[in-house]
Amino acid sequence: MNLKKIAALLAVAGLSTSAFATNGYFSHGYGIKSKGMAGVGIAYGQDTLAAATNPANMVLVGGGWDVGVDYFRPQRKSSITGLGSFDGNDKENYLIPEFGYNRMITNDMSVGVSVYGNGGMATDYGKLNTAPIICFDPPACTMWGPMGSGNVGVDLSQLFITPTLSMKLNENHAVGVSLKIAYQRFKAFGIQNIAMGMSSSPANASNRGYDDSWGYGISFGWTGQVTPTLSLGAVYQSRTYMQKFDKYKGLFAQKGDFDIPENYGIGLAWQATPKFLVAADIQRINYGSVKSIANSMLEGGPLGASNGSGFGWKDVTAYKLGVSYDVNEDFTLRAGYSWNDEPYSGSETFFNILAPGVIKRHVTLGATWKLSGGGELSLAYMHAFKNTVKGSGASTGISNTMYQDSLGIAYGVKF
Repeated sequence: MNLKKIAALLAVAGLSTSAFATNGYFSHGYGIKSKGMAGVGIAYGQDTLAAATNPANMVLVGGGWDVGVDYFRPQRKSSITGLGSFDGNDKENYLIPEFGYNRMITNDMSVGVSVYGNGGMATDYGKLNTAPIICFDPPACTMWGPMGSGNVGVDLSQLFITPTLSMKLNENHAVGVSLKIAYQRFKAFGIQNIAMGMSSSPANASNRGYDDSWGYGISFGWTGQVTPTLSLGAVYQSRTYMQKFDKYKGLFAQKGDFDIPENYGIGLAWQATPKFLVAADIQRINYGSVKSIANSMLEGGPLGASNGSGFGWKDVTAYKLGVSYDVNEDFTLRAGYSWNDEPYSGSETFFNILAPGVIKRHVTLGATWKLSGGGELSLAYMHAFKNTVKGSGASTGISNTMYQDSLGIAYGVKF
């Protein structure tokens, strides 16, 4: 099996994959094993996707490779008082691939690469000539009309390729660094009327097809075995600086800027018994530092300007708790629960008809079977509970609702 070819194919597949993730627009976890434990992984790496959460854990995972795919099904809906509900699920089924490879170059150092979808946001309200609806005189709206014509929605995909160097400082401590190479693509469609009335460049705000951009950032991590049964970890991922979406310079603030925000976290893993492990992470995602995401709907400037309207997202803190139990040498069970802040308030629901990222709580289950041939098969299920953000202020009467399910499978080999 040619591992380089597998990585290339997964990277290409990832470029065409979009979905609506769970901690804002970030995924709740990376790697099927981690996803089965609510996404924990700062102090506890389990496979060669570990670098996505904390690069220090790659040297602790050891040599091997993993390949997997997650079937993801988000359900999103927006409602406007007096006008009814609008279903954003004209496309609702997504496949999110992942791949990891790691090699020990000495007993205390490894090099590897992890390829995974970071997240994204997608809505498609179908061919509804009158919906979703734009209010032309908020907040006391008396004039309503369509956002545009044809299907209405957006499609954002983000893919990370992360070459990683990880090393043990001594018997109990490891550090790692990853170069975060990011690719993203985006399109907006059916919102021509918003563009004509609000944009600094109406011809570059809707119906331009896909635009893409590349960017880079860096991630540092540490993991330490502080007692025989307790590990701690910490990680920092810088802002990922992306090329601008030139085709949508009349939609996103700062003429098409859409950087991926910095995030950081701490974690612990406690081996309560030889078979039972408990792990917990706290992650902070600074959406508020990226103007195209953070600017308020009523920021004041035209779309595309530095002070142009945005989604009004704020920083989000995610809390993750996961457990695993080794039933025997060949079979492991996992479960987890996570919760996070809502990324925006009720006053921002109008713009977020296009990006209704309102998920707050998730529950997960997972399992791994060791196979006779030396490999292992892992499964993970996630359910994100339904949540609604009700509009207020200029968005009074507009409510956004979402729930999600995913089912992933992966195959891995250690060497």
